[in-house]
Amino acid sequence: MQHFHSLLNALMSHPVTADHLKHSHTFDQGNPLAEKNTLWAVVLTALMMVAEIFGGWMTNSMALLADGWHMSSHVLALGLSVFAYAAARRFAHDPQFAFGTWKMEILGGYTSAIFLVLVAGLMLYQSVARLIAPTPIHYNQAITIALAGLLVNIACAWLLRGGHDHGHDHHDHHEHGHHHDLNLRSAYMHVVADAATSVLAILALSGGKYWGAGWLDPAMGIAGAGLVAIWAYGLLRDTGSILLDAEMNAPVVAEIREVIDASPIKAEICDLHVWRVGKGKYACILSLATMEETSPEYFRQQLRIHEELVHITVEVNRLVCPQDNYRQNSHT
Repeated sequence: MQHFHSLLNALMSHPVTADHLKHSHTFDQGNPLAEKNTLWAVVLTALMMVAEIFGGWMTNSMALLADGWHMSSHVLALGLSVFAYAAARRFAHDPQFAFGTWKMEILGGYTSAIFLVLVAGLMLYQSVARLIAPTPIHYNQAITIALAGLLVNIACAWLLRGGHDHGHDHHDHHEHGHHHDLNLRSAYMHVVADAATSVLAILALSGGKYWGAGWLDPAMGIAGAGLVAIWAYGLLRDTGSILLDAEMNAPVVAEIREVIDASPIKAEICDLHVWRVGKGKYACILSLATMEETSPEYFRQQLRIHEELVHITVEVNRLVCPQDNYRQNSHT
């Protein structure tokens, strides 16, 4: 109780005003460097896309042509990522977005993942068709173009490498791996998928040239389709859970419960809702029931030790015990 009285005295000596309760809902100011690098990746990928589609058509290489069409979808997806960054920045202070515009980036990542699924389907269809009806391939030219495509993919992956790194902050030991820029990660995954299909195309073309294994070309296309589908599933799962506010398994939820359990004023959690509003930033609505006289601000102050909680709403419901009812009835 001593902790409660000291906190109560602090609140009384520093009264809470309306200005203290107001705060910005812009939790993330975008990612300017990622936006710039993604734009460069769009330009490089678009140039290589044209070269691979034209080269695959000229050399009759299914692996190279599939990689080119695969790359065309990545140009669209990477452009979508750039658009998501720009839109999130433009509308960052628009009051109609109650919790900021960060989810525009997540929506961009989710849409990119859908493109990856479509790419995997297209690669599978074309590869199976070529496996059933093989055609002659001009290996030397195809290998040269595939190598150039791989170099472009490596350059783009280097530009977008931040999407694959883990975020680090004061609470990183709790949130390790959850502070990704998922829009940047989606762009990164598209480029890595391109690099993987380029490697598979080079292996397939080399096998066909040196060992006469022409079937490797469409077979590698099928393998690449499976790999892309796996990556797409992971990205859909991560971005979809955020868009649907499926965040009640986040570590911060357990931390909120720990704070309430350790509070000197005993309270029971009646209702708790937590959802993500930025990279590593959460909002929560908490409903409590307690037998003691207290205010919501008391519990808000305790929860503010967790910096990832940027928007906290607390409702306190005072429980009346039977003795209190008896005293009230006896006075009337």
